[in-house]
Amino acid sequence: MAPAAANYYSAPTHAPQKQRGYRICDTCGAVENPSIQKFRLCGGCMTTQYCSPDCQKSHWPSHKAICQHTAAQMSGAKQQPLSAAYPDENLPKYLRKFTSTHSSLLGWAGFQALQLKRLPANIRQNALLIELSYNPHAESLYRFSIAGTHVVPRAYVTSHDPLVAADIDRREERCRRSGGIGTLVVLIQCGGISQVMPIEVDPPSKITWDSRDDWAEVLRHFVESGRTDFKPISTTARG
Repeated sequence: MAPAAANYYSAPTHAPQKQRGYRICDTCGAVENPSIQKFRLCGGCMTTQYCSPDCQKSHWPSHKAICQHTAAQMSGAKQQPLSAAYPDENLPKYLRKFTSTHSSLLGWAGFQALQLKRLPANIRQNALLIELSYNPHAESLYRFSIAGTHVVPRAYVTSHDPLVAADIDRREERCRRSGGIGTLVVLIQCGGISQVMPIEVDPPSKITWDSRDDWAEVLRHFVESGRTDFKPISTTARG
């Protein structure tokens, strides 16, 4: 899985309100403040995040199944013979690092692709598929380029893996209990390797991002130029 956060940082003009920010602790729901403390990733799946060792320990009984499932998939992929679908034995590790590095950009792209500001109900029906091409570059920031982006039925992601679908449902229920609209699903795919990124989304009235029709071009620019400083443009006042 990947960072469960949607309303990423935009520079406040007044005292910041508590909102979904960079990442959310999967146990207590605390919002990460990277300037004070960065959350830790689970060492097994390297995707779920926690604010403290205590939260990580208490979450293990419910996280164990999806964690071991994800780790096994990554390990299995690493054992595949090199081919067009598996061009590098470290591709699973590189893809996880790519997803973590560009988490805010990928979440923003999904929000724009599904037009959630205008049509929040799309979150229950569709997902964003991002296809990557692999480049064997020595610098990690230049190992992937955007091959294509597609809005696909959400079932394209959830119907093939019951454990992943159950984890998305769990996040969706938590998000709606706290007033959000649900879980945005982004699927990042390169060759025969893929990673699901579920993102809990606040109500559109709480999200200040501008709607952008050029989101695919913005995504391509930041990924292929190796930039990691993406921040959504916000000129709309929060409702």
